[in-house]
Amino acid sequence: MVRHGGCLGLGLAAMATHREDVYEQLKFNLYQDDAITGEAAGIAIGLVMLGSKSPSTIEDMVAYAKETQHEKILRGLAIGIALTMYGRLEEADTLIESLCRDKDPILRRSGMYTVAMAFCGTGNNKAIRRLLHVAVSDVNDDVRRAAVTALGFLLFRTPEQCPSVVSLLSESYNPHVRYGAAMALGIACAGTGLKEAISLLEPMTNDPVNYVRQGALIASALILVQQTELTCPKVKEFRQMYASVISDKHDDVMAKFGAILAQGIIDAGGRNVSVSLQSRTGHTDMASVVGMLIFTQFWFWFPLSHFLSLAFTPTCVIGLNVDLKMPKIEFVSNAKPSTYAYPPALEEKKEREREKVSAAVLSITAKAKKKEAEKKEKEEKMEVDEEKKDDSKDVESKKDSKDKEKEAKEKETKEKEKDAAKEKGTASTKEKLKEAKAETKDAKDKKEDDNKEPEPNFQTLSNPARVMKQQLKVVQLSDTKRYVPLKDVTIGGIIMLRDQNKDHPEELVEPLPTGGPKPPEDEGDEPEPPESFEYTEDLNKLYIE
Repeated sequence: MVRHGGCLGLGLAAMATHREDVYEQLKFNLYQDDAITGEAAGIAIGLVMLGSKSPSTIEDMVAYAKETQHEKILRGLAIGIALTMYGRLEEADTLIESLCRDKDPILRRSGMYTVAMAFCGTGNNKAIRRLLHVAVSDVNDDVRRAAVTALGFLLFRTPEQCPSVVSLLSESYNPHVRYGAAMALGIACAGTGLKEAISLLEPMTNDPVNYVRQGALIASALILVQQTELTCPKVKEFRQMYASVISDKHDDVMAKFGAILAQGIIDAGGRNVSVSLQSRTGHTDMASVVGMLIFTQFWFWFPLSHFLSLAFTPTCVIGLNVDLKMPKIEFVSNAKPSTYAYPPALEEKKEREREKVSAAVLSITAKAKKKEAEKKEKEEKMEVDEEKKDDSKDVESKKDSKDKEKEAKEKETKEKEKDAAKEKGTASTKEKLKEAKAETKDAKDKKEDDNKEPEPNFQTLSNPARVMKQQLKVVQLSDTKRYVPLKDVTIGGIIMLRDQNKDHPEELVEPLPTGGPKPPEDEGDEPEPPESFEYTEDLNKLYIE
């Protein structure tokens, strides 16, 4: 594993240098025939010889790929072969033809990656036709997936064309093709917030196949990076989707991994970076293309997902003077601050403690219980052995008891009617109180809206400033009397400023200390070391006891 990391690190450090000594060192590690080290060495050779089209390097890699029996080494060499043909256009046709005709599916997949690297950003019709043909005709799922994914590398200069090319493939019966279509959309439309691409990805987030959902979640994050609700209203829904998939214990592990990556991508760099395969001036960014290609290999080896960081570009405007220091200047963004503001932090829902509601007891039931208790007490007090009374007296007593019972029943019915009327009155008063509370809330909300100050149509940003890609169109330098930019501010990035008043002293932005570890404060004198002693077995036994 250490050699694996060492090979990848060396490949990145010497990327595109074409150094023979580094190549020989990596080739030595490749020929050790260790699966893990060999995979990294194959990728690293491609990184060092990036775009070299070195015949000897290609011959060595293809020959060893046909000899080795380790699939991991073969996968690493497949990427390495593709990287050596970066930006070579038609010069790579002969290699592509030979790789596409090979019986080994991994070498055929290498042919698809070689097409992606050789014609990246060109939108070449012949290359697109070749990829579409392989996407529907090859017998191996991995080759078909790679062919569809490679379409994204060819079409990233014209992202609006990608949804129409991939729309039918996104509905394919083959889940690997659907996954490739999702990744192609994410690569080609990265950072654009394209509505057509999002509409194709939405149904794929509910796909029955777990890895298709994974690809759709990752691709959606690539497209929606640095998009706000005003520029792309779907951002809020997708953010909530990522959070729900991550927190759901019963969701699939593959989909969870995709949601975790998506959450990291959409909030990458503290929401201060974007994903783009082009430079600020519209040229193909070599490091971004390489990073994105190796990132797609997380399908086989998930630590390769860290290569995506090569495709991140900071979205900022930094003004520098002759001494490469930042003067205190301001930029004006001619848009409302909320349009390009940071998204609000997600609030965790606090579980409310359920209050125990006491059971309602009606007054009628309480009275009935009291009467029953009184009757029982009277019956207990009555004497068991009573003298028999005359029949006439018995009849009179029975009549009296019947009359009393009738009177008691009439009283009970009257009391019930009174209680029901009272309950109706209380219900109506509760409804009235609710209506009154709602009216007061509406009135408060209206007052708050009236009290709120109207949002300004512009925003002043101090140097250095966070300026998103879409925001560059509306940004300009506030004061051009003293400082004049040497290039257009709308390009963004680092902008050199010419000082027209060199006689006056400049106000510079003071560098702040970083939030790293601080030196410890004085904690007094250190305790003295223990006295010298000799180590014996008896001491060891005492220590154990």
